[in-house]
Amino acid sequence: MAIYPFEGVFPRIHPEAFIHPEAVVIGRVRIGALSSIWPGVIIRGDVNDIEIGEKTNIQDGCVLHVTRGTPDRPQGSSLVIGHRVTVGHKVTLHACRVMDDAMIGIGAIVLDRVLIHPTAMVGAGALVPPGKQIAPGELWLGSPAKKARDRSIDEIQASTVIMEHYTLLAAQHRDSLPR
Repeated sequence: MAIYPFEGVFPRIHPEAFIHPEAVVIGRVRIGALSSIWPGVIIRGDVNDIEIGEKTNIQDGCVLHVTRGTPDRPQGSSLVIGHRVTVGHKVTLHACRVMDDAMIGIGAIVLDRVLIHPTAMVGAGALVPPGKQIAPGELWLGSPAKKARDRSIDEIQASTVIMEHYTLLAAQHRDSLPR
């Protein structure tokens, strides 16, 4: 696995998390139990912290990064991803916060200081500009992304099914890798 320290700080990965051997995890990163990090993912916690909760899946080709401190924002911006979040293929998350049970569609880009509340969804290919807030249960689409509508109960439940599928799939992959 490509897990590297930065300035002496090693990623902290729960033993029940699945990190694919072709993913890269660097520095100030914490990954919770039963979360999965798939091939081609880059998680670079070099200039700030990245935290990923439990049962969250970061799918193939995603890039996760943070913002360093500046005179205007001395603390910079970390990246926080809650529990049971699905992050679709080739998503970029930069110094934002994605709360529990949210879903980020394939190819979306979510920028600095965005706050995505629980059960909200950013649709495939959307670009969420810095500082936006997506309320619980909302669906945002487009570039720049805007609220399209509220998600239905069936859509929110479907996101849960996807998350559970990835949790089981990660266990199957973990068991099939050579030791």
